[in-house]
Amino acid sequence: MSSNPIRPEWRMGGITTSHVEDYLYEMLPVRDEVLTEMEEDATKNDYAIVGPVVARVLYQLAVISKAKRIFEMGSAIGYSTVWWARAVGDGGQVVYTDGDPKRAEKARCYFERAGVTNRIQVRVGDALEFLSEEKNQYDIIFNDVDKIDYPRVFKLAMPRLKSGGLFISDNVLWSGKLRNPNPDAQTKAIAEFNKLIFSSPDLFTTVLPIRDGVAVCMKK
Repeated sequence: MSSNPIRPEWRMGGITTSHVEDYLYEMLPVRDEVLTEMEEDATKNDYAIVGPVVARVLYQLAVISKAKRIFEMGSAIGYSTVWWARAVGDGGQVVYTDGDPKRAEKARCYFERAGVTNRIQVRVGDALEFLSEEKNQYDIIFNDVDKIDYPRVFKLAMPRLKSGGLFISDNVLWSGKLRNPNPDAQTKAIAEFNKLIFSSPDLFTTVLPIRDGVAVCMKK
């Protein structure tokens, strides 16, 4: 079992009660050297990553759905990208996107060490622009960009997701701030996004209340 004497920022908290959250993380098997280093890197340098509890869910969903083509929006140092790449297996393809060349270069080094470079296409720039240019459909589109852009992502993702595919989004419970009486722009954007995914006739949507809330939408 892994221990977390210092609570890393990527654990966040605020959704699941702290003692339950601690239990979930304590139960996790120890990650391999590369993933462990990435978690430490994210903690030290304040990189945004989903963390191992959410990452295991992402991996499981990709394997269950037999996903081979995944488009990831907002990849940072590539922590979740590694999990996706391992899930798609040989012949699978994951698109990494991030606007920071330094983070992308760091991600490339981790991909090499993790042995998944040949399964990942690295794109540096605006994830929404990259997705808007896509002509192909994907088995999974993972949304973890700036929260203000979530409603735009919904509109871009739908035509580029295959029937039966998964549209997955992080941070949809936003530390419990969605019921605040005076929400800021990011909170408003997430609230709008949540209404879109639950009201869409093309999606079957659930939200997993782990870490900061993960929306899992299946396209009908």
